[in-house]
Amino acid sequence: MDAIVKPAAAPGLELRKVPVPEPGPGEVLIRVHKTAICGTDVHIYDWNEWSAQHVKPPMVIGHEYVGEIAELGAGVTGLRLGQRVSGEGHITCGHCRNCHNGNIQWCKNTSSVGVDRDGAFAEYVCIPQSNVILIDENLPEDVVSFFDAVGNATHTALMFDLVGEDVLITGAGPIGVIAVGICKYAGARRVVITDVNEYRLDLARKMGADAAVNIAKEDIHEVMHKQGLTEGFDVGLEMSGNGGAFAQMVGVMRNGGKISLLGLGNGPITVDMNDIIGKGLTLQGIYGRKMDNWHKMSYMVQGGLDLTPVITHRFHYTDFEQGFAAMHSGRSGKVVLNWM
Repeated sequence: MDAIVKPAAAPGLELRKVPVPEPGPGEVLIRVHKTAICGTDVHIYDWNEWSAQHVKPPMVIGHEYVGEIAELGAGVTGLRLGQRVSGEGHITCGHCRNCHNGNIQWCKNTSSVGVDRDGAFAEYVCIPQSNVILIDENLPEDVVSFFDAVGNATHTALMFDLVGEDVLITGAGPIGVIAVGICKYAGARRVVITDVNEYRLDLARKMGADAAVNIAKEDIHEVMHKQGLTEGFDVGLEMSGNGGAFAQMVGVMRNGGKISLLGLGNGPITVDMNDIIGKGLTLQGIYGRKMDNWHKMSYMVQGGLDLTPVITHRFHYTDFEQGFAAMHSGRSGKVVLNWM
């Protein structure tokens, strides 16, 4: 089969012929229809420090996809050939404390598809039955192809109650832009997003942001005044991993506010603990998705949440280099690759 492979410990990717994986006991082989490029895939392409620590070439990369069941391994029940599916990319141990209490996103023994094992940028991918997610036929495949990322946004945005609340999102990457739509759908009063990338701020406006603020040019306090905020933001979603953005968020939260932290920084950042303590802020680290997020995002899309404005580029998988060029340009949202 064709697959996009990280061939060696150096920048770049390669389209190669590799063996079709064979599903073992309890595993499912999926025929991939569409995939989406994630920031993690870009890091692997660039071969940054994180990639060098986690990825062992040669390996098929990719973890955002939609497809159909092509083969069932021994012992698999309750599934049938041809069903439309996606897959939870974190394969967990099933026996640690967090797995036992349903918090698989915190499993300390996680193996990630497309990072620790062969991924979905291929004509076929193999995962355990427990990670297979059934996808309703009425959901658009272009959107489902990046449900992994939508799950990150869903987990982050819905960690705290949003009804009637004022929300600040720092970082207008694709997940931050997706979170704008989720926050509005979930009942937020005002959603403000900050970044310095005008292209992505415009995507956030298309997703319903009440204000999309270029923080290099605009004063956040003036924006807050125009939006009718008197005490500060109720909920913060930190999507940038930028220390300056996080510090600004802490500074404009109301006393008793709540912050979900998804963005990973390039290294340690300085935090004003006195401000956090004095304001009585709640900080929650977010990693991956809860399994129930898969159901919630499907139901939100079925209920009218339109995520199509986030899709800015579509390519055949043989043109994957153009897709990664779009991601590198900073002038893209989600980039979808067609494998059919």
